[in-house]
Amino acid sequence: MPIHRHFSLALVLGLLSAIGPFAIDMYLPALPDIGRSLRADVGTVQLSLTAFFISLGLGQLLYGPVSDMVGRKPPLYFGLGLFTLASVGCALATDIQMLIALRFLQGLGAAAGGVIPRAIVRDLHTGTEAARLMSLLMLVFSVSPILAPLTGSVVIAITGWRGVFWVVALAAVAGMLMLRGAVAETRSEGLRMGSSLGGALRSYGLLLRDAHYLGLVFIGAATMSGFFVYLAGSAFVMINHYGLTPTQYSLAFSLNSVAFIGAAQFTSPLGRRIGLPRLVKFATTASGLLMATLLSFYLLGGDRLVVLIVLFFVSSAFMGLVVPTTSVLALDAHGAIAGTASALMGTLQMLCGAVAMGVVGLFANGEPLPMVAGMATCALTSMTLAWITLGGQPRPGPAPEVVR
Repeated sequence: MPIHRHFSLALVLGLLSAIGPFAIDMYLPALPDIGRSLRADVGTVQLSLTAFFISLGLGQLLYGPVSDMVGRKPPLYFGLGLFTLASVGCALATDIQMLIALRFLQGLGAAAGGVIPRAIVRDLHTGTEAARLMSLLMLVFSVSPILAPLTGSVVIAITGWRGVFWVVALAAVAGMLMLRGAVAETRSEGLRMGSSLGGALRSYGLLLRDAHYLGLVFIGAATMSGFFVYLAGSAFVMINHYGLTPTQYSLAFSLNSVAFIGAAQFTSPLGRRIGLPRLVKFATTASGLLMATLLSFYLLGGDRLVVLIVLFFVSSAFMGLVVPTTSVLALDAHGAIAGTASALMGTLQMLCGAVAMGVVGLFANGEPLPMVAGMATCALTSMTLAWITLGGQPRPGPAPEVVR
């Protein structure tokens, strides 16, 4: 595929993938305001994030097989429509329970954008070529954590936190328009006829018995969970504990995304040079050691914002190498059921993130240590799984895939 077509497709797929995260990142600066407005404590406000991630994960279990059966585009339209309606509901929520419930529905809609673009990449490419397209997709996708908090802080300053949800509703409508005009159907009718709900269930069983696939999925899940813990706690830590304004917090948050984006662009050339498995082991080890250092700093009584920002910035760069690479490796052997494999991967990763946020939320007190401890635990878990899964043993050949 020519480079301009590569980037054009990655642009649209990345934007569709980013609509859900945009709904997270934009309202992060408003979390303390939401708590005050709806009279909710820190842990309860964080449940609005947890609910979103749970439904974002569970919804992918449905969208993946459906996209194998009916094509990639119809489920995307449905998901974007549901997301739009739920976003309007969030803007009108009158209490924290209503907001949490509507965030759950919003996550169900966003799940389509979480799973289907990855399946489209697998429909078109494998190996380092897939890593190249996935990295471009991540480049666009990662614009959300850079621009969304800044945009959110501006919107919040002008309209209050409810304006964030009106903006993301409009973004979803724009996504439907882009989907209609710029993305061709990549799942052929012949392949769709060979897919069924029963086949999807059997395929899930096959994937759950594939230790190599699961290992790669959980490497990515542990890596992403560390970032999710940071998502849930960083606004309270940086605004309430360190005294940053919402705009200053947005700038600090965006630095990590710059590191993630920049590093992700090196996945394809580094993968060709040293191999994708070695790249994952190197990156998870570096991230794990950095986060262990950060945890040690806080356990020994340190409390410096600059240390938190710098060490997590470098760690985020290594995360940018891990996430797209593990996605490519996990899907490589499952092209015939790419939608289902992508769905299970997304579900497990989102649920792991939700569990990590929920556990850390039990100890959340607005101080840095609970958040840092959760982030370090996730990074070290990812490192351990990488060496177990990719520690030199040859990857066994995949079993025949069940798609009927």
